[in-house]
Formats: sequence, structure tokens, C-alpha cells
Amino acid sequence: MNVGSTKELSPEKRISITPETSKNFKNLGLKVFLEKGFGESLGFSDKDYTDNGAEILSNASDVLSKSDLICKVNFPEAKDLGKIKENSHLIVSNYNPEKEKQFIKSKLNIFALNLLPRITRAQSMDVLSSQANLAGYRAVIESIYEYQKAVPMMMTAAGTVPAAKVLVVGAGLQDYKQLQLLKD
Repeated sequence: MNVGSTKELSPEKRISITPETSKNFKNLGLKVFLEKGFGESLGFSDKDYTDNGAEILSNASDVLSKSDLICKVNFPEAKDLGKIKENSHLIVSNYNPEKEKQFIKSKLNIFALNLLPRITRAQSMDVLSSQANLAGYRAVIESIYEYQKAVPMMMTAAGTVPAAKVLVVGAGLQDYKQLQLLKD
């Protein structure tokens, strides 16, 4: 079986296959095909992937036409639909019901990781918790930037700056799911 992935559209920086994942696929006896420059958004070079068993192809069309299993963060573009082999498997992290309608007619098996039930057996495939965790960290950093005051208490020879009192309220994972669906 051949596994493949193509670059995500900007401004998306996340990727579905890291060099380590590529190595794991190879160890399972799978071939990995990636588009040239696939991991650049996260600082991975094509050499990082080839050193871990992946084959770099010159364009997305070649990757899609050779892959039986396609891993993506978001659905591929509609223009790429005809390049994907019939009865291939598509694993995406961000479910989009409108884009899914285009893909269902093409006899693809679609598996959306963000729609997995949050149960113990599926915990190793949970992609939402990590993304919600990162969003929470970013929310704190951005709110402190907007606050425009020193947050930590600082004690120096010149004096003390008292710590700010801040309350950060989170929306929770279910709301994160809904926001993602609305965003797409």
C-alpha cells in the first residue's frame, strides 16, 4: 500500500506526516510519497523525509495518483479530485461537510479524525485535544499582548512591579469543534 500527502494551502502550517511518521510507515512496509517541499512550513526539508524512507515527487498530481491512502489536514482541493484513484482512502483532520459532498461521489473512503468519538479506545487518534490545548496557550499569549501591562511579579533593586490579576475563560472542546466547522 502507498501512503501519500500533498502540501496544505496557505496559511495552514500543520502537516499530516512528519519525518518520524514517515519512518514508522516505512517500518510497516508501506511506501510514502510526498510532494516536493511538503514539510517546509514546519522546517522539515525533503532530505529529512528521504532519510526516513519517503519518496519525494515533483508535484501533487503524481502523489495523489500513486497513493492508496492520502493523509491531509484539510480536504484536498476539488481540482485534485480527478487525480485521486477510485476506492482510495482519505484521512483528514478537519471535517468539512460541503467539501465532503464533492468527494463522496468519487468513491473515496473518507475518515475524519476530528469526528472520532472521545472515548478511551480512540484516545491515541484524538487530534482535537492537542489543537485545543495549543489554541488555549495562544489565547493566553494574545490576551496578555492586548492587556499591555506586565503580567509576572518582578522584584528588582529599583522596586517591585505587582503581578496582574487575569482571568482566562475557555470555551471547551465541543465549542472548538463547532468553531472549526463554522470556520471551514
